[in-house]
Amino acid sequence: MWQPEPGWHPLPGGGGASTVGVWRTVLGAQPVVVKRLAAPAPGDAPQLSDPRHFAYWRRPADVITAGTVASTPGLRAPGSAAVEEDDEGLTIVEEWVEDAATTGLFAAHALGRFAGAHLAAAPWLARNQLRDRLARVERNGGWQTLARTTVADVSDHLWIRRAELLAAADALVQVPQHGDAVPANLLGRDGDDVVAIDWATLGTGPVGADLGYYALAAREELEPLVDAYLMGLPDGLATREEVTLGARVAAVYTVLNRAEWALARAARGEGALAGKFRHPAVAPHLRALQRQFPHIEALVQRR
Repeated sequence: MWQPEPGWHPLPGGGGASTVGVWRTVLGAQPVVVKRLAAPAPGDAPQLSDPRHFAYWRRPADVITAGTVASTPGLRAPGSAAVEEDDEGLTIVEEWVEDAATTGLFAAHALGRFAGAHLAAAPWLARNQLRDRLARVERNGGWQTLARTTVADVSDHLWIRRAELLAAADALVQVPQHGDAVPANLLGRDGDDVVAIDWATLGTGPVGADLGYYALAAREELEPLVDAYLMGLPDGLATREEVTLGARVAAVYTVLNRAEWALARAARGEGALAGKFRHPAVAPHLRALQRQFPHIEALVQRR
């Protein structure tokens, strides 16, 4: 059975259902990150074996082996990496990426440049990420817990219109997307490029979608981020209105999904739901939801 080496330092987070763990260590004189992925076992979710699904277990290794984002503009992968495979899964070793403390505007500009990149065709590039995430929520009954809060009417309206708004986003130009474009994954800097980590959801999606996902954790508001994104986007690829729509749909439906997830977990305990809004596991998601109210309103009023 595969085991981490003694002395490896475990890191928090690190991915989805297939991730066994993530560690930092030094090989020779090079600081590296080691990530272990477990192969799907009988009875595991079928999405783990679907190359088009965002949860496909092998994608982090396939990205490295194919060199898909080794030199893409705007965003690229760390410079050195290796993959080892055995009967139980995969071990990925990548160079450690130092936090360059880049601004949100720099990251947004890089995301715009990356949206104009060309990705070599590959069967394992993720598709329909937001649609698949909403389908999973639908299988669990929708936003049932949000229906017990003061945003019930708005969340119900957007839930009913989800097919329409997803179709509007799907009609936008489809561009390369990191898929998990949060500040913690857009760490490094090399000239005008961001050195990004965790490419497990690399694929294509609506123009602006990566930006909307990033905006949920950025210090800057969406409007200046859109300005920076457009400066990086190749001329003629998309309009401001199209980028804003793609960003809004991604941001609003993601933040509602996260709020539902946090509230549903809290609701299992004793006591009234309203009394749990300040819980540390819930409050950040509700603050993020409040921050998106202008964009929620824009989607509600969209005709």
